[in-house]
Amino acid sequence: MSAEESERVSGSPASESRLPFEPKTKRQKPVKATSKIPVQPKQPEKQPPLSKEEMAIPQVVSQRMIRRVAGFCGVPTALGIVTLVASYLLTIYSDITLPPIAVLLVNMGFFGLGVLGITYGVLSASWDEERAGSLLGLGEFSTNWGRMVAVWRETRQK
Repeated sequence: MSAEESERVSGSPASESRLPFEPKTKRQKPVKATSKIPVQPKQPEKQPPLSKEEMAIPQVVSQRMIRRVAGFCGVPTALGIVTLVASYLLTIYSDITLPPIAVLLVNMGFFGLGVLGITYGVLSASWDEERAGSLLGLGEFSTNWGRMVAVWRETRQK
C-alpha cells in the first residue's frame, strides 16, 4: 500500500481537510530579484475623472436603444410564446399531434433569437445623438462592434 493510500485509509485530519483536486504540496513563489536603486516609472499627467453626467448615455440614445431592444427582442419572444400556445391548442382541439422535441426546438430558437435581439438592439442603435441611423441598423452595428472590440483590445494590453 502506498503512502497516499494509507493516508486516505487512516483518515488523518490533514487528508480530510484537503480537497480532492488540491495539490499535496504548495508551490513556492519565485524569489524576486531586488535591486538596490528603486526605479519609479514616469507617470503620465492624470486627467481629472469624468463626472457621471459625462459618462452617462444621452437620453436620446438611450431611448433609441430601448426601442430597438423592444423590437429585436420582443418579436421573437412573443413568437415563442405564441408557438407554445398554438401547439397546445393544436394538441387539445384537433387531431394534430406535434412531436414535443419539435415544439421545444422551435421555442428554444425563438427565445434564443430574443436573447440575441437584446445585444443586437443595443449595438445597432446609432450612438450619435444627432443621427437616428437606419431601420435595421446594419451600418451602426458594424461601427459599434468595432468600437467595442477596440476597447476590449485596449484593456487587455493594459
